[in-house]
Amino acid sequence: MSVSSLPFIDLNAQRARIGTAIDAGLLRVAAHGQYILGPEVKALEADLNAFCGAKHCISVANGTEALAMPLMAKGLKPGDAVFCPSFTFAATAEVVAWLGAIPVFVDVHPDTFNINVDSLASGIREAKAKGLHPKAIIAVDLFGQPADYDAIEALAVEHGLWVMSDAAQSFGATYRTRKVGTIGLVTATSFFPSKPLGCYGDGGAIFTDDDEMAATLRSLRVHGQGSDKYDNVRIGLNARLDTMQAAVLIEKLKILADEIDARERVAQRYSSMLHDVVPVPHLLPDISSAWAQYTVLVPAAKRALIIARLKEQGVPTMVYYPKPLHRQTAYRDFPVVGNGLPVSERLADEVLSLPMHPYLDDATQDRIVSTFRQALKDL
Repeated sequence: MSVSSLPFIDLNAQRARIGTAIDAGLLRVAAHGQYILGPEVKALEADLNAFCGAKHCISVANGTEALAMPLMAKGLKPGDAVFCPSFTFAATAEVVAWLGAIPVFVDVHPDTFNINVDSLASGIREAKAKGLHPKAIIAVDLFGQPADYDAIEALAVEHGLWVMSDAAQSFGATYRTRKVGTIGLVTATSFFPSKPLGCYGDGGAIFTDDDEMAATLRSLRVHGQGSDKYDNVRIGLNARLDTMQAAVLIEKLKILADEIDARERVAQRYSSMLHDVVPVPHLLPDISSAWAQYTVLVPAAKRALIIARLKEQGVPTMVYYPKPLHRQTAYRDFPVVGNGLPVSERLADEVLSLPMHPYLDDATQDRIVSTFRQALKDL
């Protein structure tokens, strides 16, 4: 008898909830025909600002450009060092290398998966000793939990650095009294379809309270334009968010808070049923997560077998991320703090993400948990 496969992220359930409203929004765009920087783009930016409390929102074509443009705006150049965790997706470091600057890889905490401030401090000292010019920190909010920004920002002030929050997975979360989007000089996020707030293609946004930064980012977004698009005052990009995607995001944003509450319930339920058999996610005090992923740790030697056993029973899993950046071909020649990043390397062998989305009902979650627990027991 074949076993039905579960979705890892159930976008169809979300579409059943708001698909009619999204379709109406897309038809409005088709009717007015302003496909580039149409009225929905400005409306979305205003809605996003209202949601998170930022002064400025600059929507862009994707999350990678959301990371790159603030570095461009700050005039990053060769010899400049930008500190980022190695246990993350390539885009975080990729944008630094684009500009000829140097990503310096630091380690993460084994409990939160986010940047380790002690490793960061060591990285700053080592970069200076090598004659590099430390400029910025990109703190990644991995799996939806904000990094420890109080400690990161204190270190940044001490060394004259600025901070960018890579919130590709955490938009909608909070760090103590601050919402994601209001942390650091800038916050960059992604609207890739699988994110907690995702569109029907690529998209992203940058948030800042700095007026000058916002003006520069808006110029960079349209080829570096000045007074108009034929007056280019800097080298820029074609980084505009499509109006169609803005229309989708307007409707999805309306239910984001409710969906994050649902993700929190799913996460708490997972943890209550799994904490006795595997290490489960750990949140810092007074911090909420957007729960982009629910990630546990399993024995490295058994992970492949666990994945195969779950797949046989129709339970999908993902590994984020199987190889830290400093071990990847494109990045292995960039500086690494100390004699290596042991936590990042260990996590890459042990992490396993289970299905996570707001529409995961109790019965389905029970099936996932029982299958997972049985796989652990059998192996």
